[in-house]
Amino acid sequence: MFDDRSPIYHQIAEAIKNDILSGELGADEQVMSTNQYAAYYRINPATAAKGFQQLVDEGVLYKRRGIGMFVSPDARRSLVEQRRERFFADVVEPMVSEARIIGIPLDDVVARIQAMRGGEPV
Repeated sequence: MFDDRSPIYHQIAEAIKNDILSGELGADEQVMSTNQYAAYYRINPATAAKGFQQLVDEGVLYKRRGIGMFVSPDARRSLVEQRRERFFADVVEPMVSEARIIGIPLDDVVARIQAMRGGEPV
C-alpha cells in the first residue's frame, strides 16, 4: 500500500480522503483507530496517529473523546472542492498554457474534450 514517494503518514491521510471521496466512508462514520490501522498495515502507531492528526487539523475527521475518530459531516464536499481546484491548477491551466504556446485554439481543445465525453472517436 505504501510507497517511497511521500511520508507514510501523508499516504495514510490521502488513502482515508480517497475512501471518503469514493463513498466508502460516509459522514459521521467511525474510522479505524490509529492502533487498529497500525496493526492492520504493520506500521508504527505514531505514524498512523500523525496521519489521523493531519486529517483532524484539516477538518476531515473529528474526535469523540473516549469513542474514536469520525468523518466530518462536510468532509466529502470540502475534499471535492479541494480536488476540483487542484485539478484546474495542475491539469487544465498547464494544458491551456501549452495549447496557447503551440497555437492550438482553445475552441479546438474544448471540441476535443467534448468529443471524448460523447464517446466519439478523437
